[in-house]
Amino acid sequence: MNKPVRILGIAGSLRRGSYNRSALRAASLLVPEGAEIDIFELGDMPAFNQDNERNAPASVVELKRRIRAADAVLIVTPEYNYSIPGMLKNAIDWASRPYGDNSWSGKPGAIMGASPGAMGTARAQYHLRQIFVFLKVYPVNQPEVMIMDAANRFDAEGNLTHEPTKDQIRKLLASLVEWTHLISPA
Repeated sequence: MNKPVRILGIAGSLRRGSYNRSALRAASLLVPEGAEIDIFELGDMPAFNQDNERNAPASVVELKRRIRAADAVLIVTPEYNYSIPGMLKNAIDWASRPYGDNSWSGKPGAIMGASPGAMGTARAQYHLRQIFVFLKVYPVNQPEVMIMDAANRFDAEGNLTHEPTKDQIRKLLASLVEWTHLISPA
């Protein structure tokens, strides 16, 4: 693969001041040479309704197009009630439907997340890994980036200031690029 590795980045939070959106923005600045992150915003996506899956709204068509155009995916998720947020699950469902038209299938993937708490989105990330099994997304196993105590790792403008966290994100993205080269055709 001589062209840049195109990574589609999706933040599972809609909140403007979200640590996860900030972490994704930081990742786009920390991506290794030979790779780039394209960020997709979930804000305009309606609730999934199987009655409409064959006539999907424009935001869903665009999401599916961008997943297919990407070489890999990076999902940055908060943790709500021990799991991923509903809006993220909604987007996952839309992009995997209708049956037989799963745009996620075969993609290398990486997961990270940020939380003000001590668990750093661990349960949501593990739940997302379970979902990846059905989607046929092949995740990077290590490093795991679980940004805990997020209020002390980002400044008031949402810039990641914690150098060890930046280093972990760099390592995750380098692993994703390497993994993408290994499992994707040239």
